[in-house]
Amino acid sequence: MASIRTEVVIDSSPEQVWAAIRDVGAVHRRLLPDRVADTRIEGDVRILVFPDGNVVRELIVDVDDATRRLAYAVIEGARPPLAHHHASFQVLSEEPGRSRLVWITDVLPDAFAGEIRARVERGAADMKRTLEKAVVD
Repeated sequence: MASIRTEVVIDSSPEQVWAAIRDVGAVHRRLLPDRVADTRIEGDVRILVFPDGNVVRELIVDVDDATRRLAYAVIEGARPPLAHHHASFQVLSEEPGRSRLVWITDVLPDAFAGEIRARVERGAADMKRTLEKAVVD
């Protein structure tokens, strides 16, 4: 199994970053507005609709306010098709007014690790821009 760890420092408080991460039904507004067209919640499942019409279903495994950690698993619609895709976000404090977002993604088959790593790194950079822009707005 490939385990991909990406970290990004964000010029926004941990409270602000966590509020956006834990708002599981607002990915399209608060985290990735240019990459996700819509987000819906059905029970414990988050449904992401992408601009090209692709739909991904994710089981929300845990939202832990005490540790500022969100865990989820892709259960349908993964591209490329994966046998296993589990990930977590954790928001850590940095110097005053800054946060460190840690995104860990585990995938099978590990042959897709390079492609998934590139997507995660782009996603983390996009989230950083969106979250920092929200502080200015």
